[in-house]
Amino acid sequence: MSASEYTLLCNFHKCRVKLSGFAWVTACSHVFCDQHGSDEFSRTPAICPACSSVLSGKLDVLRTELVPSEQYKSMVLVGLPPETILDISHKALTFWTYQVNQERLLMEFNLSRAGGQVVQMEKFLTQQNQSRELELNALKGEIASLKKMLEEYKQKYREVLDRLNERNRQYQKLQGLFESMQMHTLGTGEKDTMSHPFTTGQEIRLVKQCSLHNSPSFLGQEGNRFFSLGPENAKTFFQFNSPAWDRTHPFIKKN
Repeated sequence: MSASEYTLLCNFHKCRVKLSGFAWVTACSHVFCDQHGSDEFSRTPAICPACSSVLSGKLDVLRTELVPSEQYKSMVLVGLPPETILDISHKALTFWTYQVNQERLLMEFNLSRAGGQVVQMEKFLTQQNQSRELELNALKGEIASLKKMLEEYKQKYREVLDRLNERNRQYQKLQGLFESMQMHTLGTGEKDTMSHPFTTGQEIRLVKQCSLHNSPSFLGQEGNRFFSLGPENAKTFFQFNSPAWDRTHPFIKKN
């Protein structure tokens, strides 16, 4: 950027606005906007807000118009000798050059500070990335161990499920065998009942009750043997043959 394209900025550190219209210039080569110049230089003695220089001279602080009129330009240096005009121009250019250099130095300082902040941020990010990498590796290891444990549990589950299925098959087989034996036992009992028509259910229950209880005390051991008929003797107890009945000899004799 050339000097002609450069625009003066307010040297007040909280302002930094581009100057236009009127501005306050100081003997210490600083310039301020009209608002901050009026506020700061209204006190006596005046102190430069940029460098803290005491501005006690009458012309140490001057309020000037940045874009003067053509009439002002044509009259301000009229009648002055050439060396005075050159001296005034030299001092004005020196002020301008100082402002440009100050802005350049300020920009370089801000850039350097920003670069330092960038380096610190990069270092911080690198440390954070390393920490995250370590945590990620630890999590990957934990996930791998959990997957391995899961596979072991799945294998154990399959083994238990196989054993359970085998037990279920054995149980069903035994259940079928038990049912077939039960049906066979019930069928055998029905055949025995049908082969002895004189033996009723009531008589069988009576025999069982008698087998469960002892005989009266006055019958002694013989009575116990008589009344303690087991299931194997109940059959012979009721299996008896009626005496042969001679049809030629009726029970009732006719006179």
